Amino acid sequence: MRGKFVTFEGCEGVGKSTQLRLVKEDLARAGVDAVFTREPGGTAIAEKIRSLILDPDNVGMDAVTELLLYAAARRQHTMELIEPALAAGKTVFCDRYIDSTFAYQGFARGLDLDVVHALETIAMGDVQIDLTIFLDVDPSVGFARKGGADPNDRLERENAAFFQKVYEGFRRAAAENERIVAVSAPGTKYDTHETIMRLLRERGIV
Repeated sequence: MRGKFVTFEGCEGVGKSTQLRLVKEDLARAGVDAVFTREPGGTAIAEKIRSLILDPDNVGMDAVTELLLYAAARRQHTMELIEPALAAGKTVFCDRYIDSTFAYQGFARGLDLDVVHALETIAMGDVQIDLTIFLDVDPSVGFARKGGADPNDRLERENAAFFQKVYEGFRRAAAENERIVAVSAPGTKYDTHETIMRLLRERGIV
């Protein structure tokens, strides 16, 4: 049986990494064979592209160049790691995937959404996402949680207006797609974790 594919989305500092770590710990205790990965990155080649994308020295990077680099990293990641894992029956959890491209490059950068979608289709191949968990936290709250922007991350150097557009992009994607479930995460990280695990069980992921 083919495995399930779950993606986690949201703005900076919303707790994606923390929630994925808690899910990983739960599944390990239960003996579930799952793969945890991230974007951009996840494989050696894709991680090299990630370094290029996020390098703060690359301030002059054109928006379309940025989009193409994300698509290239995703294609390599998907073909080398995600698709083989799913074909082997493993559940795959990914920190960011296509909805980040829609929110950041499509919505916030203002690039042609048809072009964004076409590149996503090429990058994904036959892979389908079974569930996307959107941690619905305003970017001002997220940055406060993480102690401000990371100066070594080119994307995090963008202004507050940019990240507000990113947030609006995620909310629009969630409103238009039933695969995306918004989790507002108002309580502790453990409260949010319980909500996520309940959702994974309800959707037949675990």
